[in-house]
Amino acid sequence: MIGTRCLIVTGDDFGVSSEVNQAIIQAHEQGILTSASLMVTGAACDEAVRLASRHPNLAVGLHLVLVHGQSALPPQQIPHLVDESGRFSRSPLQAGLRYQFSRAARRELRREIRAQLERFKRTGLRLAHVDGHLHLHMHPVVLETLVDCAEEFGIRAIRLPKEELGVNLQLDRRRLLTQVVYTWLFGRLRRFGESRLRPAGIEFADRVYGLLQTGRITEDYLLKLIPRISAGRVEIYSHPTLLPEMDNPRGASRLQLEALLSGRVRAALEAHGFHLTSYQDVVLDQS
Repeated sequence: MIGTRCLIVTGDDFGVSSEVNQAIIQAHEQGILTSASLMVTGAACDEAVRLASRHPNLAVGLHLVLVHGQSALPPQQIPHLVDESGRFSRSPLQAGLRYQFSRAARRELRREIRAQLERFKRTGLRLAHVDGHLHLHMHPVVLETLVDCAEEFGIRAIRLPKEELGVNLQLDRRRLLTQVVYTWLFGRLRRFGESRLRPAGIEFADRVYGLLQTGRITEDYLLKLIPRISAGRVEIYSHPTLLPEMDNPRGASRLQLEALLSGRVRAALEAHGFHLTSYQDVVLDQS
């Protein structure tokens, strides 16, 4: 990656609903959002692809869905992964244990990952990066599969969450136990991820913010976080939507859209020397 202070701002769950799609486009046109992560099995995926095709400066990656969502393959082809309607488990822990210990589930998992990559490829969009719904892409079995598929599908960047517990606790001490557990767990997964991505030449950011404050990437949070960021290669991801707070069980919120549209946030980024970019542009700079 380039050596300047660059910031990737990503909207997740692109394609899950029209309200999320429209919020991501608004944040890209009028705010600081540079990237979106597409759920190729989302109910509004086709709309998201049309919108992305009309906004060539929006970098789009794959938001791999292997938990709490719909599969790409029919359920009869992956019976160890989904129910009769093709829905994955709603529990990341349950899904992760199944992927780790069931040989049949691992075989089906590799087929499903390829199916979602194939579906993204058919959109005609350039694959900017890969990440995962509820971060199941960091599961060792999933990450190994993505590395194996990297050359075939042009995977050149993968999100590896990493943020400082101390910084987040200075800003918000709510969900203290969750923040501590997530920091330990994803710290281990991050180290594994780095060990696999570096030899494969796959890019990742130095810091990725969004995990410890899921659903709370507000203007106030960003204004407090930005002066505390010491890394030079950073991603911040959030879940903007047009819907009111009470209508968003997935953690998306209108407040997060407002944060991405904030002139105060943009000014703070400029004051601290951040250049807005995307994984796609960073990879091109490295080429």
